[in-house]
Amino acid sequence: MQLSPWIMAGRPRTLTLSVTPVIVGAALAWAVERELHWGAIVAALVASMFIQLGTNLHNDAADSERGGDGPDRVGPPRVTASGLLEASAIKRGAMICFALAALMGLYLVAVGGWPILLLGIFSILSGWAYTGGPMPIAYSPLGELFVVIFFGLGAVCGVYWLCTGTLNAATVETGLAIGLLAGAVLLVNNHRDAEADARVGRRTLAIVAGPSFTTLIYAGLMLSPFALLLPIGDRLPRGFVWPALIALPVALGMIYYFVREPRGRAFNRILVQTVFTQFLFGMLLSVGLVL
Repeated sequence: MQLSPWIMAGRPRTLTLSVTPVIVGAALAWAVERELHWGAIVAALVASMFIQLGTNLHNDAADSERGGDGPDRVGPPRVTASGLLEASAIKRGAMICFALAALMGLYLVAVGGWPILLLGIFSILSGWAYTGGPMPIAYSPLGELFVVIFFGLGAVCGVYWLCTGTLNAATVETGLAIGLLAGAVLLVNNHRDAEADARVGRRTLAIVAGPSFTTLIYAGLMLSPFALLLPIGDRLPRGFVWPALIALPVALGMIYYFVREPRGRAFNRILVQTVFTQFLFGMLLSVGLVL
């Protein structure tokens, strides 16, 4: 079996989206409570990555079956549409990823109880429903909202809960900050593909909002996390959130390129760099929190 098509389908360049909130949640738990649960952190990291991998694999197969990855696609080639792997094989791979995430979840539920059970169930179901079922999330304007919830609020708050057994306003604000940057990544993807998506019946946020308003939404998603640093810092008894401001020039640069570049293949680079912006913001915030 060739691994390269599976690696391509997993979209490794975006996997930090599932890593960053776990690290930030753990750093926040240390800053506020001086509490860490290393077993739960590692299990949450593995589960989060497998949920994202399962979502990406299922998306690859389901989009091809719905005719969404045709020859006019300007994004990176998709494995199923390119004929490198059968849709059935990709879907089996997705189910294996979701099953491995659920296996990690058994341990996490033992640590964190019923809130983690609910979070895990909804996370896996949302990963499948992103392009599965009769009303896929990816074909609606709600995709970015789900990313904010599960790749930001849910992941950060979930890890914090696993470490401390509590939640607070700073955790919610931090999860929102990380999630907004993750939502910006999906918005880049949907803005790039808006014309092709509209032809197959998608109604993504980028399509509904139109190019000009989508640009404003992207700017808001990229800048709001930096505004949230003020209330986060005010609420923390210890920890130093301001190193995350180092990422602000990078975010401003991404907004500049989003405005300047015509919609098309140039947005493949903007997408990867938006992923990097979220990772950089999260790592700098984590460093400040643990110092």
